Amino acid sequence: MRLHAPVILLCDPECTVLRDAVLDIGDDGRITHVGPADHAPAHDGPSGSVTGILMPGLVNAHAHSPMTLLRGLGGDLPLMRWLTEVIWPTEAKLTPDDVYAGMVLGSLEMLKAGVTTSAEMYFYGEEVVRAVLDTGARLVLAPAIIDAPGWDWAAQLADTSRWIDNDGLRFGPGDRIEIGYGPHSAYTLSPEALAQVGAAARERGALVQIHVAESLPEDVAQRAQHGSVPALLDQVGLFGGRVLAAHAVHLSDSDIETLKRHEVGVAHCPGSNTKLASGIARLTDLRAAGVAVGIGTDGPASNDDLDLWEDVRLAGLLARVSTMDSTAVGAADLLLMATRGGAAALSRTDIGTLAVGAWADLVHVGVDDPAFAGGLGIADEHLLSNLVWAAGSRTVKDVWVAGRQVVADTASTTVDAGDALAKARAATGRLI
Repeated sequence: MRLHAPVILLCDPECTVLRDAVLDIGDDGRITHVGPADHAPAHDGPSGSVTGILMPGLVNAHAHSPMTLLRGLGGDLPLMRWLTEVIWPTEAKLTPDDVYAGMVLGSLEMLKAGVTTSAEMYFYGEEVVRAVLDTGARLVLAPAIIDAPGWDWAAQLADTSRWIDNDGLRFGPGDRIEIGYGPHSAYTLSPEALAQVGAAARERGALVQIHVAESLPEDVAQRAQHGSVPALLDQVGLFGGRVLAAHAVHLSDSDIETLKRHEVGVAHCPGSNTKLASGIARLTDLRAAGVAVGIGTDGPASNDDLDLWEDVRLAGLLARVSTMDSTAVGAADLLLMATRGGAAALSRTDIGTLAVGAWADLVHVGVDDPAFAGGLGIADEHLLSNLVWAAGSRTVKDVWVAGRQVVADTASTTVDAGDALAKARAATGRLI
């Protein structure tokens, strides 16, 4: 299929803006060509066009999307009380069907906002996968590993390894499912457990997703004994393979150097971090050091939505006010963090950009909106500014994942949104 658009954003390192351009999608769901229309190769297959901006799907670098069922619970508590008094006791009641219902609802919310890939850490991983296969999204799943009452971390680790060994790291139509490891944190797992997770992941080339230095109170013991959470993870051998550090708020200069040295990606979650008063991550310092940084929503019980555009803007605002520098990050920087930056943080090069060989995960942003008062005939920098700072999820019209259209004119093409909401409401009603 060929798609023609007045503007295509490649989200390459230069944040190139193509005018009057086309993008071709092969039968396998990958991009076979992208470039100006007047230099396009001959094409005799099906064609279509969009009236606004065609860009890569956003990458949500850290989420717990089944928690759509838990929105609003304990919303005025600090992180550790929120977790131990409200969230974990409620999650203990979740059934596999609940997790499926919550993930379907969350996946639909993200797709309608132009988020085509989400990095998830949660329980009942098979149900998370089933939900995403049904909605048509792309998933990087880290089944949770945690040492807490009712949970057996060693069994969870073994289950994840067995799953990868049986099905491979990636599977499903368009390789839309990737499985990795989800050790919750250094404060919920022993150094021995963390070391075993790191070894298992490196053996399989799998991604590890872990919460790192999210708030000051949570890691007191780790800092007292090891100096910092990154220092502990380095000492026990969790680093050395593909690792994503979620939050990474409370870091020293040496911590940032450690993350860079081990090529650890960071999922910056400004919405959750501010709501839970966890702090402001050192975004500009991380980027200056060359750490791959993506943007995440975190769970919808701590944000409380899955609209990554909001976190993109908040990331920019916090970076500017925390440094008192209005040039700290620009619109192009933020757009790239939400796309190719998120992919890089997940150690992926096949998503988050429109390039030959990448998956055709696409978003059509409509410009018939006050955010684009100047239309499309404005300077590239001005256009990117309007997209990032003013447009948001309301302007997303159509979405494709691996070349398959999953949102058409703002509506899901794969599942009944009303039915999904009804099932989620029934589950939430029982839980609370």
